[in-house]
Amino acid sequence: MIRVNIICVGRLKESYWREAVAEYAKRLGAYCNFSIIELNESRLNDNPSDKLITLALEKEAQAMEKYLRAKGSYNLALCIEGKPISSQQLSSRLDTLSVEGYSSVNFYIGSSYGLSDSVKRSCNARISMSPMTFPHQLARVMLCEQIYRAFSISANGKYHK
Repeated sequence: MIRVNIICVGRLKESYWREAVAEYAKRLGAYCNFSIIELNESRLNDNPSDKLITLALEKEAQAMEKYLRAKGSYNLALCIEGKPISSQQLSSRLDTLSVEGYSSVNFYIGSSYGLSDSVKRSCNARISMSPMTFPHQLARVMLCEQIYRAFSISANGKYHK
């Protein structure tokens, strides 16, 4: 069974986001070994300089390093400049990665300032859920739902219509 990880910066603050993620995590247990790895967010003032933002992103990148280099992992950066993919395309990609021998798939969600360039370069691919901007907490829930939908599509389940 393939392992699917969401490696993200920050914690879910509101209980309704945590409950939504927990529901999808429970459902995903039938299809994969699923986990969410929450990394510490760099604290910045209300109007940080570009240099401070870059330093914060690099600090967050260092925390992601061990996951990026994990043997047998396929890494996907979620970023605005990523390629938009459909639910069916995500399903197909997850199927293909499993057949190609990857033991885990890691999805990376950065802080409100995104992901560092070094993380994006280290990933196998960059994807985008939409050209619209979403709060990172909502993006995490949406990603969980899309991963569940992708596995449901592969299993010819009723969830995807």
